[in-house]
Amino acid sequence: MDLWKYREWTVDQTCQYLREEGLGEWQAIFRENNISGVTLQYLTEQHLKDMDIRQIGDSLKILDSIRKLWQITGQGKVFNDPIHGHIELHPLLIKIIDTPQFQRLRNIKQLGGAYFVYPGASHNRFEHSLGVAYLAGELVDALSRRQPELQISPSDILCVQFAGLCHDLGHGPFSHLFDGKFIPKARPGVNWKHEDATVKMLDHLVERNNLREAMEQYGLELPRDLDFIKEMIHPKALTKETPWPHKGRGQEKSFLYEIVSNSTNGIDVDKFDYFARDSHHLGIQNNFDHRRFLKFARVCEVDGEKQKHICSRDKEEWNLIDMFNTRTGLHRRAYQHTVTKIIEIMISDAFLKADQFMKLSTAIDDMEAYTKLTDHVFEQILNSSSADLAEARQILRNITCRRLYKCLGQTQANEPMEVTQEMIQSWETELAQADPPHSFHDVSLQSQDFIVNVIELDYGMKEKDPIDNVRFYCKNDLTKAYQIRKDQVSKLLPEHFAEQLIRVYCKKRDKKSLEAAGKHFVKWCMDRNFSKPQDGDIIAPELTPLKPNWLNSSDKDGEHGSCKDVKPGKVNGPTKAKTKLFK
Repeated sequence: MDLWKYREWTVDQTCQYLREEGLGEWQAIFRENNISGVTLQYLTEQHLKDMDIRQIGDSLKILDSIRKLWQITGQGKVFNDPIHGHIELHPLLIKIIDTPQFQRLRNIKQLGGAYFVYPGASHNRFEHSLGVAYLAGELVDALSRRQPELQISPSDILCVQFAGLCHDLGHGPFSHLFDGKFIPKARPGVNWKHEDATVKMLDHLVERNNLREAMEQYGLELPRDLDFIKEMIHPKALTKETPWPHKGRGQEKSFLYEIVSNSTNGIDVDKFDYFARDSHHLGIQNNFDHRRFLKFARVCEVDGEKQKHICSRDKEEWNLIDMFNTRTGLHRRAYQHTVTKIIEIMISDAFLKADQFMKLSTAIDDMEAYTKLTDHVFEQILNSSSADLAEARQILRNITCRRLYKCLGQTQANEPMEVTQEMIQSWETELAQADPPHSFHDVSLQSQDFIVNVIELDYGMKEKDPIDNVRFYCKNDLTKAYQIRKDQVSKLLPEHFAEQLIRVYCKKRDKKSLEAAGKHFVKWCMDRNFSKPQDGDIIAPELTPLKPNWLNSSDKDGEHGSCKDVKPGKVNGPTKAKTKLFK
């Protein structure tokens, strides 16, 4: 029998399979209930009970034989992954992996410029994508085994793994550097993200490698399942009021859209893998245990909502809090590291200088050209002899020789702002025009000498508490989902979940220019009423005392139990003598 075509079996072929599996005693019941290959893939324990197969041992034998069919689909491959151990991937996924469009991910650094700061961060999008495919399969399979009533089919599982594998196909050189820094400056009128390129690259991959036939051979229904895969990669945000926007699956399978990229609360297998993988290569502790999450994940209906959601046990809230803390910690310590960001800014500057000659920014319009665009463009510019690339080449040489732009400091506004590229350019002009007293008149600083970089740090849901969007269940009722409020957990949880940091860098590196630029920066922070830079008192000690709300608590008379003498003053009339606060 052709096992991987079991969905096409007739009732007689289904009965023949039962006999071959040593389950021939049940073929009469299967024939009586008209169980063909199409029906077989949705068969659950409850269905078997309805067919009067009530013994748990008999049900498990039959269901185990059916699950074997899901696995017998050809020759997969086993990968020895440093994070998840030995992982086995479906043969259709192997066909995807063995394409030029997927193999390019071997040459795209997962953490962009962080490799220049953390020498262990040499991993690429390729291995991350394998890990996400594996975890996606693990989660959807766990849900299927735990809750057979969900009727998760083999094609559902394969589509979820497919989406996990291909979710990062659209990343450009140095990952987020390309769509976060380079493209907005190279093509300011284009609203383009790597998720858009992922969908286009997936279509290109399927067509260029003639994979439609293979997809159908492995039980996928086209174009419905391909639409489903693309929708899971880039799902639309849902609210209670909006109608169901997806074509791939109906609302009864809404939970499948939360596995690869979860727009509801940010808990998805993409993060599970990169938290573990990035922490491993960075040498930073990961406190979140994704394997424990998989053990307790269940699908529940949420009151007042039509969609079903993946929920976790109530006792798992601290594990999820650790997950969001891990995310913030990785951003603060690695992804948004001061030197990481300046190196990425310098690489972006080099790409902008080279763009008119190498057409880097126009590659996003042509997936054939985009397939050839990887981190190797750094070496192509660095090792070129073209006079056209001289400026770009010099910037990259400065990176390799560690002649980096210098960080002048970091500040914050009183309230977060919507920062545009025009606003940043205006700030850079203001920095050059800031005229602190005792400035260096023999130093000329222009707006192009300054770089303003705005960093957004949050827990994954902007200023909102992500736990507010998570639903939990308790062991007494596995079907009912409910919300746990912050005050039910701990008073030690944060009150704010987002902050905005404003960093300023100077392109000039000589001592006198940096000293002058530092004073310009402090004066600019004063004029803008931003927070005092941490080393403001060192950079410009003559300026910081001029702003009263910048005075340290130890400088303010009478604050925080200061033991300083109180100056004489009038209290309801006559002058009082000097007194001590404490005796």
